[in-house]
Amino acid sequence: MNYAGIKYCDIANGTGCRTVLFVSGCRNHCKDCFQPHTWDFNYGEIFDEKIENEILESLKPAYVQGLTLLGGEPFEPENQMELVRFVRKVKELYPTKDIWAFTGYVYDQDLIAGGKKHCEVTDELLSMIDVLVDGPFIAEEKDLMLKFRGSRNQRVIDMKATLYNKEIVLALE
Repeated sequence: MNYAGIKYCDIANGTGCRTVLFVSGCRNHCKDCFQPHTWDFNYGEIFDEKIENEILESLKPAYVQGLTLLGGEPFEPENQMELVRFVRKVKELYPTKDIWAFTGYVYDQDLIAGGKKHCEVTDELLSMIDVLVDGPFIAEEKDLMLKFRGSRNQRVIDMKATLYNKEIVLALE
């Protein structure tokens, strides 16, 4: 897996101060995407042990609330395979830090069993995510007043409550 960038002490992609990993590779190709260069799976640098350790170290301070996964697209199957392994490490080292993920796919269509982006690690990855922002960016529904999303069709989902209740529970109304 390649990554397009990392932001440290980010406050725009989830609550609190966060480390944000932008993975490379996306097949959604949303019109007016804010990062079309990340569609290429070969863009950026290789996500290796050195960069993993840098991210893990960045999560150490108490003022860092957690990790956010963005893209590109974290839920492309080849990215899921790498991310599930990495997120396991994050959860082992920092069980109280929260994990946010942004996806252009729709949770209850694409990421559930039988969905077009569901693979052998999807359920495990989703089980470690606290908040999932789902849905493609739709330029016609763009709204700059929304928190943590770019268009009105996107949802901010409380994944723990959603998995527990077996129905979508929104984290923000």
